[in-house]
Amino acid sequence: MAAKIAIVGRPNVGKSTLFNRIAGRRLALVHDMPGVTRDRREATGRLGDLDLILIDTAGFEEADAASLEGRMRAQTMAAIGEADAALFLIDARAGITPLDETFAQLLREAGKPVVLAANKAEGPAAEAAAHEAWRLGLGQPVPLSAMEGDGLSDLRDALAAVLAELPESAEEDEDEEGEGAPIRLAVVGRPNAGKSTLLNALLGADRLLTGPEAGITRDAVPVSWEWQGRRVRLHDTAGMRKKAKISDALEKMSVSDTVRAINFAEVVVLVLDAENPFDKQDLSIADLAIREGRALVFAVTKWDLVHEKGTRKKQIEEMAERLLPQVRGAPVLFLSGATGRGIDKLMPAVERLRRDWSAKVKTRDLNDWLHEVIERHPPPAVAGARIKPRYMTQTKARPPTFVLMANRADRMPESYKRYLVNGVREAFDLWGTPIRLFVRSGKNPYADKE
Repeated sequence: MAAKIAIVGRPNVGKSTLFNRIAGRRLALVHDMPGVTRDRREATGRLGDLDLILIDTAGFEEADAASLEGRMRAQTMAAIGEADAALFLIDARAGITPLDETFAQLLREAGKPVVLAANKAEGPAAEAAAHEAWRLGLGQPVPLSAMEGDGLSDLRDALAAVLAELPESAEEDEDEEGEGAPIRLAVVGRPNAGKSTLLNALLGADRLLTGPEAGITRDAVPVSWEWQGRRVRLHDTAGMRKKAKISDALEKMSVSDTVRAINFAEVVVLVLDAENPFDKQDLSIADLAIREGRALVFAVTKWDLVHEKGTRKKQIEEMAERLLPQVRGAPVLFLSGATGRGIDKLMPAVERLRRDWSAKVKTRDLNDWLHEVIERHPPPAVAGARIKPRYMTQTKARPPTFVLMANRADRMPESYKRYLVNGVREAFDLWGTPIRLFVRSGKNPYADKE
């Protein structure tokens, strides 16, 4: 059974560094600038013999509830509410601040078990300062260094003592492969396109931080969810701007995190602003997903603000077909995260695309189709010599990948390859997913066999 632990504290005390340390890999963005983490994110980790579900949270700040900092604080309090215990981190170098005392009071009022840890406790002076934390009334502080990995065994003992007092609960094993594997979904797009608002509408809760400010989401935030009995692993991501506009190191890390989320996903939902869909940056993001071999859904958001919806819908659908023929037939959905309009269409489209992305076509059916296609439209002659396709086979799925054996393979025109790809897509109903076709020279192993 894995216990859920919320790592909390004021900004820049090292919560994300400790989160990454226990998770065993760099998941949360870490930077010297305070307030990098904004949404809460989860990951599994192991501390000694303890299996944990970790929640990284935004730094606690006192601010108006409607402000960005106030909304971040609400996300932190929500994480505490759903956790089994809180790991309250303070900065041993800085000592106890008034904000630490305020947060300690809120933790006591929340009624959850708390483990107090003093981070950055390298050296005798910092370790001595950690003992000042006794006055918070949360028990003995555990000195540690998340950066160096010191003190983790003591932290393990403190957590084990707290978790031993919790009631037993059954924990369902998660199969990451096969029929029971979760649908892996990344939601991407430009800044302020409405990604987090869309996901909150889908989840039916204010799980992700939203607001009028562009660029609120900074790292890829994973969310586990269940849809019609199917487990889903969602990734909300930071908005991706044009490369020329990305200057600071933090935004570069955010973009790298988004790219990793796309690599992790099976289906990518590209969120488009209804007022300006398929601009150059949208196309760059779509091209990245396609090059990574991911199926694509186009989610046109803020549809409630559009006038003359019928005309605009036809224009956007035509743009999708014309500008991104590599995923011809990809669903174009018209949604509003603010009103919930059309949200119910998203997951059925994702599930169908995931099924097509994993499809396998029988070699016999593929070659029956190939024979008909060649009869109807043979490859053009090159330098006076014919190209003769011999046979075709699917070498892998996810995405569907095919190899065509032919003589003079290196001379086959790209236009004819596109013709074959479009034919495969239409004949075997593989809409909206990238299809890869490689042409190779070789003999037909099925020739001359009875």
